[in-house]
Amino acid sequence: MRTSPNTPEEPAPRIGIGWRPEIDLTVERLPGVDFVEVVAENLSPTELPESIEVLRRRGTPVIPHAVTLSLAGAEPVDPRRVRHLAELGEALDAPVVSDHIAFVRAGGLDVGHLLPPPRTRDALDVLVSNVNAVQRDLPRPLALENIAALLDWPERELSEEHFLTELVERTDCLLLVDLANLHANAHNIGTTPSTFLDTLPWERLAYAHVAGGVWRDGLYHDTHAHPVPREVLTLVRELAARAPAPPWVMVERDDAYPTDAELADELAGIRAAALAGTATRSPARRADDDR
Repeated sequence: MRTSPNTPEEPAPRIGIGWRPEIDLTVERLPGVDFVEVVAENLSPTELPESIEVLRRRGTPVIPHAVTLSLAGAEPVDPRRVRHLAELGEALDAPVVSDHIAFVRAGGLDVGHLLPPPRTRDALDVLVSNVNAVQRDLPRPLALENIAALLDWPERELSEEHFLTELVERTDCLLLVDLANLHANAHNIGTTPSTFLDTLPWERLAYAHVAGGVWRDGLYHDTHAHPVPREVLTLVRELAARAPAPPWVMVERDDAYPTDAELADELAGIRAAALAGTATRSPARRADDDR
C-alpha cells in the first residue's frame, strides 16, 4: 500500500500489530506501531471500541481482517458477512480489507477452521467466481491471504505461487502475504519459499503477516502464541528486497501475550529485518518508489 506519510527521499517500511481486546492498552502504548489490523467479525461498524477510536484519532490506519467469508468454498458466500466487512471497512476508513484463500464451511457445516482449497483448476474457478462477486459489493480493495496447511491435497495441478498469481490476474485482487504460513508450508507440505517469493506479482502486495509457532509431532503449527522465529524474519528481509515499495508488515499474536517490552522488541526486530531487505532492493525497484 502506498499511503505511507514517509517522504520519497526516505521511504521506509511500516510495521503493525494485530489489535486484540486483551492488549488494547498495550497497542496504544507501544512505540513504532504504524498500523493495526482487527478481526472483522469481532467488531461492530456502529460501536467501535474506544481503543480503536484513539488509534484512528492519531491517524493510525486500521485494517479489518475477516475470517469467515469462505471464499474458496463451493457454497455461495453469505451476503451478510460481505455486507458486515464492507460496512466495517467504511466505518474505519480502511485502506484495504482482507480475508483468506480458504473455506470454512461445507455441506452446511461450519468447520471452525481455515482450510486450504485443493490447488486444482476447478477449485481456482470457484475461488475466482466468489472473489469477483464479493469485490462488486466491497467499496474498499480486497487483499487475500495464503494460509498454513498441515497436509496437501492429492492431485494438485498448480503450485501455491501459480495458484495465487492466476487468482490475482483473473480478479485483480491484492495479496496479503503471510510469511509465517509460508514458513509452515515449507516444512509441512514441501513448498519452496524462495520460489514462492520470486514468482508472486509484487505490484499487487497490500501487506504482510508474521507470527510465531511451535513444532509438534514433526509438524510446524502456526500458533500466533510464540515469538516470531528467525526463519520468518529472514523471509521478511527477502520480501522487502523483492517488493516494489517498502512493505507494510505486521505481527499477529492471539494467545500467551508477552510483556509490553517483549512486544516492543519484537516489533523492532521486524522493522530491522524489513529495513535490511529494503536496503538491498535493486535500483529499478528504488526508482519505482520515486515515481
